[in-house]
Amino acid sequence: MRKRYSTLLLLLMLSITLAIPSKAYAMKNIGVNSECSSTKVTSLKLDERKLWSDHVLWTRNYIISDLAGLEDKDKVLQRLLKNQDDIGASIRGYYGQEVAKKLSELLREHIAVAGQVVDAAKSGKKDDLEKYNKLWYENADKIAEFLNGLNSNWPKMQLKDMLYKHLQLTTDEVIARLNKNWDEDIASYDKGEQHMLHLADIISEGIVKQFPEKFK
Repeated sequence: MRKRYSTLLLLLMLSITLAIPSKAYAMKNIGVNSECSSTKVTSLKLDERKLWSDHVLWTRNYIISDLAGLEDKDKVLQRLLKNQDDIGASIRGYYGQEVAKKLSELLREHIAVAGQVVDAAKSGKKDDLEKYNKLWYENADKIAEFLNGLNSNWPKMQLKDMLYKHLQLTTDEVIARLNKNWDEDIASYDKGEQHMLHLADIISEGIVKQFPEKFK
């Protein structure tokens, strides 16, 4: 009996020892120190991932509805715009109402120009496509600059690269659907979703680094 008890105790100690570095790795992986609450950090990370993955999802739904001329296009657009408001609201507790509102406005502009890009591509108007595509990237620059001004843990060039990649993957999706290349269409969406999850992590990690006291 004593031998069995000793064996169980040894296994328990071993499991605790193994769990400690595992938790430390998880905290290190999100870029915060051990003083922060892992529960609060994880909650923020999951919330941001949900919001930014919804951004890709509802953008895709809008592309499908717009290109196919479906009756739900306006309803889908309203849901997509709500997502931009939700993303803005997600940083309100850290930066205030006005900042949250400004981010939502920039993201709504991103969606408005995206719709013009899709319509220009659908109609084959090359001049309009170039015009709105340029505005689209200029909006990405404004978003990157705005976020960097709030938090130095969000490097402007990194954000620009991430947003530019998002625009490219969205464009790839539109082109693939126009060409009825369904495999490429699906692949572009999958890449876009993974890419946006990475951006969401950059956002949440930056918040935790700037406001560690909120995660204790």
